[in-house]
Amino acid sequence: MKKSTSLFLLAAVFSTNTLFAQQKKAASGTDQKMNTFITNLMSKMTLDEKIGQLNLPAVGFDVTGPILSEGVDEKIEKGLVGGVFNTFTPQAVRKLQELAVTKSRLKIPLLFGYDVVHGHKTIFPIPLGLSASWDLGLIEKSARIAAREASADGLNWTFSPMVDIARDPRWGRIAEGSGEDPYLGSLIAAAMVKGYQTNSLSNKDAIMASVKHFALYGAAEGGRDYNTTDMSLIRMYNEYLPPYKAAVDAGAETVMVSFNDINGVPATANKWLLTDLLRKQWGFKGFVVSDYTGVSELVPHGLGDLQTVSALSLAAGTDMDMVSEGFLNTLKKSLQEKKISMAVIDLACRRILESKYKLGLFADPYKYVDEEKAKTEILSQKNRADAKRIAEASMVLLKNNNQLLPLKKNAKIALIGPLADNKRDMIGNWSAAGDWKLAISVMEGLKNVAPNMDITYAKGANLVDDPAILKQINANGADIVADEKTPEKLISDAVSAAKKADIAVVVLGESAIMGGEATSRTNLDLLPNQKELLKALAATGKPIVLVLMNSRPLTLTWEDENIPAILETWFSGTESGNAIADVLVGNYNPAGKLTATFPRNVGQIPLYYNHKNTGRPYDGLSNEKFKSRYIDSSNDPLYPFGYGLSYTAFSYSPIKLNKATLAAGQTIQATIEVKNTGNFDGEEVVQLYLQDIYGSVTRPVKELKGFQKIFIKKGETKTVTFTLTEEMLKFYNSDLKFAAEKGDFNLYIGANSRDNQASRFTFTK
Repeated sequence: MKKSTSLFLLAAVFSTNTLFAQQKKAASGTDQKMNTFITNLMSKMTLDEKIGQLNLPAVGFDVTGPILSEGVDEKIEKGLVGGVFNTFTPQAVRKLQELAVTKSRLKIPLLFGYDVVHGHKTIFPIPLGLSASWDLGLIEKSARIAAREASADGLNWTFSPMVDIARDPRWGRIAEGSGEDPYLGSLIAAAMVKGYQTNSLSNKDAIMASVKHFALYGAAEGGRDYNTTDMSLIRMYNEYLPPYKAAVDAGAETVMVSFNDINGVPATANKWLLTDLLRKQWGFKGFVVSDYTGVSELVPHGLGDLQTVSALSLAAGTDMDMVSEGFLNTLKKSLQEKKISMAVIDLACRRILESKYKLGLFADPYKYVDEEKAKTEILSQKNRADAKRIAEASMVLLKNNNQLLPLKKNAKIALIGPLADNKRDMIGNWSAAGDWKLAISVMEGLKNVAPNMDITYAKGANLVDDPAILKQINANGADIVADEKTPEKLISDAVSAAKKADIAVVVLGESAIMGGEATSRTNLDLLPNQKELLKALAATGKPIVLVLMNSRPLTLTWEDENIPAILETWFSGTESGNAIADVLVGNYNPAGKLTATFPRNVGQIPLYYNHKNTGRPYDGLSNEKFKSRYIDSSNDPLYPFGYGLSYTAFSYSPIKLNKATLAAGQTIQATIEVKNTGNFDGEEVVQLYLQDIYGSVTRPVKELKGFQKIFIKKGETKTVTFTLTEEMLKFYNSDLKFAAEKGDFNLYIGANSRDNQASRFTFTK
């Protein structure tokens, strides 16, 4: 072993006394009965059995039951497995749990984890879409329903929520999070944890949440998955860490480590991240799990061989090894060679056993095995009704010239596009247990919602024609088969259909498999064949409604200039078609707002609203050369953070402050009147932003600090009040102290991060 690696390893290993002290401290904050039970259990465990609790293999299954990976059944019987993932259904879970509690020596039950990311069997919008609802109650409800279904299907652990701040839509996993803002992202993280875990893990329908990916994963360079991340501590603490901390503060029982490095050390082996920050600073008491083969991937990162990186990971604070089996196969040898201590193994084992105890698995290993509950809970009519309501709330109206929408229910329309009569892509990426065959297509939805509508359908184009993209996504389950008609014939048929109709509703976007993990893109335009179709339809002169389905912000400059109405629906889940149809015909007035900026072109990326100024900021108007600007594009986004239209219109009065000065311990009331000036009742998300004009370190041009989603009837005016406090002004300074600084602040309230009313107040401290 190289000297540098040896020193690194020695630095990461805790002293036995320190570890025992931490263990004692952790135990003192937990239920004494649990502590006594686990201490007694661990006194009976062999070294191999303790290490076995740290092992998390993947076990797939077919319709008849689990297909055990090589040797897993024998390992379970020997007590060498702490949990499995990718196995669910009561029948499959029972088979594996019986091996653990009837065959193993100490009968320690298994954990069962799965990627329940935006629903289990009833699928909700992708998380980026969920966040666009700005409705914390609905977001929590989606997690609650997911937990009820998952727990009825044998699961007790989900690898969710993903709370990574993401400002680069080239990164496919932007779909799995809540966008670019730490304030909104933190609120959503806490809501998801609460929805999954309820108020107690002992509840029969509670499952453990696993906040991921800790940390900074969304800042991967170049938007390329698994790539390097590098940033200052101030940026970490102010912009990227808050949602993880919010999830921990909300009681998340587990944390999943990210793939990227932080300050030169990959997260899986990063003691500063997993021990100093997560446990010592934030007080996290649960256990930490690696991501899939995260431990063994430290070898190509360059930290050492499997034995070395396994010891590094455990010593740093990674308690459970997913799939790599580096812990299982090397920790015993590392202990013998004194590269790790017995105390560090004991501590990791205790943490995992504590989670099992909190779930009630020692009292009832079959707590999550209930075939009757599965029959009544999963995909129930109520769950599907809630999924439809949540999907409607996630949709964002990007453009609606001349009130083209909503459609008349007896309109004569041409329904066009490869996603218009498509079920396969409705449920989006990371819908692991979802059955796309049960999803509702847009065609079906329109027929359900508007049976008198005259609909002519034309496919218009294949979803993907590009051979390189098609090869990659089909290899991963996209199931795209080229139409028998030529691309020219497909477009010709679509143009003919449009000419005979009053309006063309064109449903375009990505394949579901083009979003999520390992789906980075460098071009965010609509695919060339789809854009060619859209241009041909625009040339007919017929009014066009563009319905988008996608996992990320797209570059839609041409579409915005040439298409009169654009509705962003993301991938909205099992009830997609019904929800989209309800919005299109006006049964639901769209109220979603973007949580990730839509750039004009890829060259602007990363582009986000809460950026900092430079010493030479550009005002967007002058032609002065020496400013921070492009010579071939505007600095401004196409659609800013917080943006979203309605079928009605809202006007905002000037802001009124009850006083102009805020002192420590006091508050200011900021009020604004919002009037519905249009012809429809509707919801509006009223957003509050603050700017710290002068600081000891540079501060963002504005930061979201509050919002209220309100319903206003047409012609009605509502008064919205925000309470400003010292806490809202705090940030991490250069000493990483969280404090507010005296001075002047700009206050903005409005419909999005760009369009708002302004005022100013002073904090005197």
